[in-house]
Amino acid sequence: MQIDYSKARYLFDGVTLEELNEEMAKAIRSFLTVENIYASAIREITTKLENLNDEFKVTMDRNPIHQIKARVKTPKSIAEKLIRKGYELSIQSAKENLNDIAGVRVICSYIDDIYMIEEFLTSQEDIKLLKRTDYIQNPKPNGYRSLHLVVAVPVSLYKSRENVKVEIQIRTIAMDFWASLEHDLAYKLPEGKKEGIVRELKDCADVIAQVDMRMQKLYKMITNGQALKKE
Repeated sequence: MQIDYSKARYLFDGVTLEELNEEMAKAIRSFLTVENIYASAIREITTKLENLNDEFKVTMDRNPIHQIKARVKTPKSIAEKLIRKGYELSIQSAKENLNDIAGVRVICSYIDDIYMIEEFLTSQEDIKLLKRTDYIQNPKPNGYRSLHLVVAVPVSLYKSRENVKVEIQIRTIAMDFWASLEHDLAYKLPEGKKEGIVRELKDCADVIAQVDMRMQKLYKMITNGQALKKE
């Protein structure tokens, strides 16, 4: 396998071309192979979601999915997480112990859409649900809300087939708005005022959750009213 070093250099921050000996080249090959497998798993999930969105556009005249975001962790991030959690620093260890090497975030308009999408995904014959965490019914202490699924998706390779783990986060536009800003602000929290700001962020999360519920009720009122008119 020939390696395009200019393309692969981002895999190892601070490593010069002169340091890329055969041993390092083997490591790059391994990381690139893993990256490709997880990228393929993401494509499997996103294709299913895009098909669902297209179907709803035709049959229901709306798109339940506002946006789909996807990413594969960089080798640096994988290594840092393995070290932080005390796991062996190897590709096999990463496959076994990390659930979020491949990540898909699905952003919906309404809360009900979250659970509809969950049901759609978990009902697929080739998707196996490994873990489910509902931070909507049970928010984190800081106010974070989202539905997290860890699934296994089969990826067909040239001479084999591998089940690959993907973490899927499903949330509303409002939940994503709060999570994005909270993540950004968390790095800027001044020590002296940290407690008060954390409390304020939690209050904002609760207000946004109430707005989400009100928008869900409004949507149901409108759609139920349209259904009655048709009858």
